[in-house]
Amino acid sequence: MRVKMECATAGRFFGPSSSRLSNPRRRRRIVLNRNNGLSAHNLCSSSKFKIQAQTHLSSEVGIAKQGSLTDFGIQEFVWPSPTDEIPFWKKGFPSWDANLEVPSEVKKDSKLMHIIHVTAEMAPIAKVGGLGDVVTGLARACLLRGHRVDIMLPFYECIQREQIDDLTLITTYNSYHDGKWIPTHAYSGTVSGIPVIFIEPSHQFFKGQHVYGGSYNELEAYLFFSRACLEWMQQVTGTQPDIIHVHEWQTGALPLLYWDMYHYLSLQKPRIVLTIHNMEHYGECRQEQLNMCGLDGSLYATFDKAVDDRTVGHNPERLSLLKGGIVYSNAVVTVSPTYLKETLCSGWLSNTLIRHRDKYVGIVNGIDTAMWNPSTDVFLPSKFHAQNFEGKKLCKYYLQRGLGLASGNHVPDTALKVPLVVCITRLVAQKGLHLIIHAIKQVEELGGQMVILGKAPDSRVESEFEGLVNLHNQGQSIRILLMYSEELSHLLYAAADFILVPSMYEPCGLAQMIGMRYGAVPVVRKTGGLADTVFDMDDEPNHEMANGFVFEGIDEGSLNRALGRAFTCYRNKPDEWNGIVKKVMAVDNSWNSTAGKYIEIYESVRA
Repeated sequence: MRVKMECATAGRFFGPSSSRLSNPRRRRRIVLNRNNGLSAHNLCSSSKFKIQAQTHLSSEVGIAKQGSLTDFGIQEFVWPSPTDEIPFWKKGFPSWDANLEVPSEVKKDSKLMHIIHVTAEMAPIAKVGGLGDVVTGLARACLLRGHRVDIMLPFYECIQREQIDDLTLITTYNSYHDGKWIPTHAYSGTVSGIPVIFIEPSHQFFKGQHVYGGSYNELEAYLFFSRACLEWMQQVTGTQPDIIHVHEWQTGALPLLYWDMYHYLSLQKPRIVLTIHNMEHYGECRQEQLNMCGLDGSLYATFDKAVDDRTVGHNPERLSLLKGGIVYSNAVVTVSPTYLKETLCSGWLSNTLIRHRDKYVGIVNGIDTAMWNPSTDVFLPSKFHAQNFEGKKLCKYYLQRGLGLASGNHVPDTALKVPLVVCITRLVAQKGLHLIIHAIKQVEELGGQMVILGKAPDSRVESEFEGLVNLHNQGQSIRILLMYSEELSHLLYAAADFILVPSMYEPCGLAQMIGMRYGAVPVVRKTGGLADTVFDMDDEPNHEMANGFVFEGIDEGSLNRALGRAFTCYRNKPDEWNGIVKKVMAVDNSWNSTAGKYIEIYESVRA
């Protein structure tokens, strides 16, 4: 086999030969837009991909050949170093040719629908967390099945307009807010191949350098946005979609506005689906705030509508936009079956969910296998796939050199024998901070290496981790990077032997599924979506499904035992280990099957 590698070096790439210009095939081209200084709260402007149609070629993928690193021609590499003036993950990348052709197994649905997603986030242009990934992945999957799909998104000031294809001002119209009709611009454009309608009010809402955390009142801004979307459908276009799919508390008022206002006007056809991505955020709302969007807030301050049960008897009582969305939506989805069970058994919203149990469903998220693809990923120095994952070794050594976990004096194969644990996460209590901190010590004691990539929104947590940075980052075992970088996250997944997800609760989780796609074996706590996607290697009755190392306790000992079993397998059972890596890479966590379940929900409620 001829070897084709795109190798990230100090400012240049060793690209494929010109022989790729034979046997043309239709491709889509994802163009990288450089943006440094990323943070977990600044991914509005950290879009890495811009998809546009292009003819490109190649029936071969860049795959490193079999053998040790000495077989890779590593003398041709300019290896990164922690002393480089520009960190290796911030250097220029070429265009990414991700094959977004419709997979042969994706068939067009016979009963086609028009679906509009109304959302606060969309990957990659306005991404803060998993919500943005889910919206983009689900929308694209439904498009591939033949449905008409649009996304309606606030036109945040921080969105980089050059990342939107065919951006056009459609119209300016008026939408109501707090006794006034606000001139509002509606733009159309295409992002990641998906049609998007951008809503831009003429006043202060959605201004600022980040998706969230602007100087305006966010709750009032999303109340305005929810009504503005319905106003656009009714007043501007007369659009009657089959489904309006809303997400999280930010758009929780839309079902109230639809059924108690717009359904009595001219919007008759749509039905509403709500997806709850994280029950931690409720959208607390005062009655007078709900009044601002034209509803009478006092009418919703009842147990069976939208009152926040926790505030009953208080002065004043409050409303919950998420609860209102649950009550008024035709179907409610959360992002894994296990998380559904957990939310029915705990939390103040459990009573509401039980009352509406007949319309409440758990569906595991998928991952976007076009953007997360180790055989085409432009951020990797060597490509690989499930049939040949030798290129993963080069990615690991490249990362070790770049972060100072291995020096030029190391024999590459010696460095590769050290188990590498990666944890990519927001540093918040939900993610199991005490276990992440303990894992640093435990991995070091076990003779492994660990890299943590994440941002702490709480200054106290950030201060604690800064202390750990000072303690550990000068050695050759641990690297703690208090930031977020889309580029670096791709390389970390590719380099990792293990992906650690020790969450206290996890509605679904994407890290474990992305990690598997890149051959990183998950070590996870059994909760929520982690319990639905990772199955323990030592669970004999379910051996065929086994794909990781699972622990149940929230104590350090439970984590220690899981890590111990994982390291033992890696070091002492090489053939079994290679089999696990191949197995997890072949797991289908794509959006295709997941989208089919959403289509069934849409079909069950459509008019």
